[in-house]
Amino acid sequence: MEKLSPVVKFTTIRVLMAIAVKKDWKLHQLDVNNAFLHGDLHEEIYMQLPPGVHSDLPGAVCKLQKSLYGLKQASRQWYEKLSMVLLQKGFTHSENDYSLFCRKEGNSVVFLAVYVDDILLTGNDEAKISSLKGFLDNTFKIKDLGQVHLFLGIEILHIDHGLLLTQRKFATELLQEFDCSSLNTVVCPLDYTVKLHLDEGEILHDPITYRRLIGRLNFLTHTRPDIAFAVQHLSQFLQTPRYPHMRAAIHVLQYLKHEPALGILLSNGPTFDL
Repeated sequence: MEKLSPVVKFTTIRVLMAIAVKKDWKLHQLDVNNAFLHGDLHEEIYMQLPPGVHSDLPGAVCKLQKSLYGLKQASRQWYEKLSMVLLQKGFTHSENDYSLFCRKEGNSVVFLAVYVDDILLTGNDEAKISSLKGFLDNTFKIKDLGQVHLFLGIEILHIDHGLLLTQRKFATELLQEFDCSSLNTVVCPLDYTVKLHLDEGEILHDPITYRRLIGRLNFLTHTRPDIAFAVQHLSQFLQTPRYPHMRAAIHVLQYLKHEPALGILLSNGPTFDL
């Protein structure tokens, strides 16, 4: 039984936003109401009687007719339903990212990126986009969130020069979680005087804390490529983290504390040169 659902890659999101801002396309955000309830089941699934429902039959259960929150395959069944509807509507999958859909008709082009129940919509044909919104609302019931400002934890600031992508709130909460208020700031993600080794230093009593911190820092690299090398380096010690590794990870937090709102600027200049 397939359980995992494809989700759009963050690289795809950034590329889509970069193209949209350069071509002066509007970026729309949609949220699907009760997305997992729209999935169709292709096998027989039974559940225990919910609270308040009683039966005189011993061992009575309910047979599900539709997908339900809590099912391991619910997200995949929802993705299959949405994908089927979009394909019938004339969209095609991207060969590079299966959660990016595109529909081209003459000079008209519309892109749709989906991450579970969050949808990013853009293109050069606002009439087609408006029509698609109405179609999705009639089919699934959606919430039109208007111009995108926050998508998958990334804050999108619309400025004169284009779009500024930042994870300021996430970075600030990360600093609070690891109690960095009393720590001094530093200007480099890694201390260049310290060389880390796999087997030097005392083993951490709680390796999960280190792994959780590295996971959060890795998520932050979507808008902070300046810490990408440091995070990749520290990720080599996830199996058996030691105290020197943890100190180096805290050093990255000290660097973030210097400027937690730093982000990526997607310029609205006409050139696509790197």
